[in-house]
Amino acid sequence: MHKLFSITLFYGISQLGMAENEPSAVFSADDVFNLEYVDAVQVAPDGKSVLYRRKSNDIMTDSTGSSIWMVDLAAASHRPLLTDYANYSWATWSPDGSRIAYVVTDDSRAQIQVYWLDTGRSAVVASVAKKPADLSWSPDNLSLAFTMKVPIKATPLVKPRIKPEHASWAEPAKVISSVRYQFDGRGIVAPESRQIFIVPAEGGTPRQLTQDGGPLSWTTNSRSVLFSANRHKNWELETIESDLFLVDTKSLELTQVTNDPGAESAGRFSPDGGSIVYISEENKPLAYRHRRLKVLSLEESTVQVLLGEADFSVSSALWSDAGRTISFQYDQKGRRKIGSVDLRNRFKEISDQVGGTSLGRPYLSGGFHYSNGTYAFSLADEGMPAELGVIQGGSSRKMTSLNEDVLGHKTLAKVTPVTYLSSLDNQVIHGWYLTPPDFDPTQKYPLILEIHGGPHSAYGNFFSAELQLLAAQGYIVFYDNYRGSTSYGAKFASLLQYKYASRDDFTDHMSGIDEMVKLGFVDENNLFVAGGSAGGIGAAFAIGLTNRFNAAVAAKPVINWISKTLTADSSVYQIRHQFPGMPWQHLDHYWSRSPLSQMASITTPTMILTGELDRRTPISESEQFYQALKLKGVDSVMVRLPDSSHGIAARPSRLIAKVDYILAWFERYRKSAPGLPD
Repeated sequence: MHKLFSITLFYGISQLGMAENEPSAVFSADDVFNLEYVDAVQVAPDGKSVLYRRKSNDIMTDSTGSSIWMVDLAAASHRPLLTDYANYSWATWSPDGSRIAYVVTDDSRAQIQVYWLDTGRSAVVASVAKKPADLSWSPDNLSLAFTMKVPIKATPLVKPRIKPEHASWAEPAKVISSVRYQFDGRGIVAPESRQIFIVPAEGGTPRQLTQDGGPLSWTTNSRSVLFSANRHKNWELETIESDLFLVDTKSLELTQVTNDPGAESAGRFSPDGGSIVYISEENKPLAYRHRRLKVLSLEESTVQVLLGEADFSVSSALWSDAGRTISFQYDQKGRRKIGSVDLRNRFKEISDQVGGTSLGRPYLSGGFHYSNGTYAFSLADEGMPAELGVIQGGSSRKMTSLNEDVLGHKTLAKVTPVTYLSSLDNQVIHGWYLTPPDFDPTQKYPLILEIHGGPHSAYGNFFSAELQLLAAQGYIVFYDNYRGSTSYGAKFASLLQYKYASRDDFTDHMSGIDEMVKLGFVDENNLFVAGGSAGGIGAAFAIGLTNRFNAAVAAKPVINWISKTLTADSSVYQIRHQFPGMPWQHLDHYWSRSPLSQMASITTPTMILTGELDRRTPISESEQFYQALKLKGVDSVMVRLPDSSHGIAARPSRLIAKVDYILAWFERYRKSAPGLPD
């Protein structure tokens, strides 16, 4: 077989790497631990400096840590501010630009701290019980508002028994009475709510304002805080529902600002305090809905819809300094972009290069910030994870090169776009494929179809550690934004309403494979399929409809929609928006969309890979599929990742292990290709 490295199977694991101390000319597993990227950018109030969070993998702790760095744009100087072993988040400039507030967390603390730029010293403002979020300075620089989860007091069902002194009894029972009692990554949780607090910016005792959440925006007089919340009695059973409220920081008086059906969120006051820009989303029982940009005039009590005819969703809206335009983020045709619009509805694209913060797979990702004529954003530099990008006066600059030392001397797999028609209905489908670093178009290569999750999300042409590792082992890696993917308009995203998984999305994938075969360098006898989450569902469903794949890997899949919707943390949302009704009312519908319903046709060797703590697609789904495959006599293996939730590649070693297992499984069923050495 054609290999760039030798692969040794040991207890089912593919061990990838070069000989000890021998440098690799292509991207290798060891390189994953050296990757870094830029996120959480913040432009200084004067527009002359930018803060960013530097996310770095650490081989010794098998984790991704964070530090805070600052770039002086005029001098192009780049210096660290906070770089010890803690994790930093929510770094936020004070309005006068003299200080930076941030959240620091590690195994022993959760604190809000403030850093003074003139002295380089920092101080603890508040130590709290749980991690704070949504930090927001008051315009007068005197106070910080934040949100934090607080337990909801409940009346015990039974009175606890008193045990004898020194007695050792079993742990008490956990009593669950709330609808939303579990969350992926956190497990079963006691009832709690996100509440708003304020604390003096020079330190003091946090004071609770409300029993609601953020993000937060202050009135210009530093008297009240704007927030979004669902204050309905039955909020646990509602999905897309919230309103904007004001809370007076002195009297704690609440004023409801909006009352429309659906969700109004991310409200921000204009510089003069006379208007509020916010994001509005209708609460339709559909899996995809556009989010619209709206402006509320407080004086006139009127609401203006901006970009109402645009066929994309908006997010992260920020006022310009003079309040004449609004900058925002949106996704379009596999790209994340920054745009601006004025109050006369005149639209302008600012950048289409946002991304690169999803290291594992090439999802649309990243964000931006704006102040005083300067844009800063996570720059999707081709072939690299996110760097710091800056736009001033219409001119774009890359301000960092965090990964040049790791990737600059590597020969990476090349990413090429491809567009084709689905044989189902001639729908235009957009995709990409990676070719191995030593690619020779006169040879034949095995192909891996990699299906994205969601399904209402999207891939793009971004750096992907997982796909680079697959391609480095001699595979063509093909991925597409099949029907239902976001960034191609509401109609395209809605093509999978009540149809995921189905023959429709399956046909999009297979049409793409046929298109790839036409290019002449794909070996039809060596086709493989893999995917995670919704992609795992797609992979499992596909092998019930075709036997063209040599082998499949279904990572964290849904196998039985009836059991999944009644055991997962996403049940309330999923039942309302992705199905026509309750499982017991539409049993046949749920079953027909379940890969388990295709078992009679499945013969493809299959690996199932899931975190044991997954509550988004519980491991019981994988167990059902594994047992069904074994009972049917299909070659299969279940790989269980201890202490891992739905994000199975969240730690660097787990990202590597995920690829190792996929390659080991595919190598077992990979046939020798004509023209390539064994």
